[in-house]
Amino acid sequence: MDIAAIIFDCDGVLVNSEALGVEVERRALARVGLEYEYHEFLTRFTGLADADLVESADTERRKRLGAGLPADFVQALNDEKQRLFSTALKAIDGVIALVESIAIPKAVASSATSAELIDKLRFTGLHHLFEPHIYSTELVEAGKPAPDIYFFAAGKLRCVPAQCLVIEDSVNGVRAGVAAGMTV
Repeated sequence: MDIAAIIFDCDGVLVNSEALGVEVERRALARVGLEYEYHEFLTRFTGLADADLVESADTERRKRLGAGLPADFVQALNDEKQRLFSTALKAIDGVIALVESIAIPKAVASSATSAELIDKLRFTGLHHLFEPHIYSTELVEAGKPAPDIYFFAAGKLRCVPAQCLVIEDSVNGVRAGVAAGMTV
């Protein structure tokens, strides 16, 4: 079957925010007693919405240490990410030229919040290449690894899922694309 549309993840695929975010998140979790080896962290948490990561870490901390995450954990994590992104966020090398060369419909489908996603794409010069097809898992019932965001994006692009190509870099994102019946 021919590919009729391409759906990109954002973090780690279009912009370098995933690599930056992983280090910030691992450091923040380590400060509250939750240390994860790099590959374990990638497998468990990469591709999840921040709220899902925090919920999972809170549950894990309760099991391990008998208490949830500190009340200021999310704000401190977000502040640290924002500081780093403001100086180090950039488009992945070559991705702007690649996206500009695609002649079929395309979208971004990300676990980032809508506001974060739009900010990342604007800051890196990618926003105009995808607008209006920029979708956050905030728009669907379940985030990755559920296929909801990919079904949503395919519907907005007016393509059947089997004709969509998903470009992903996380285990949870790949699971979502496969579950949607798309080529990943």
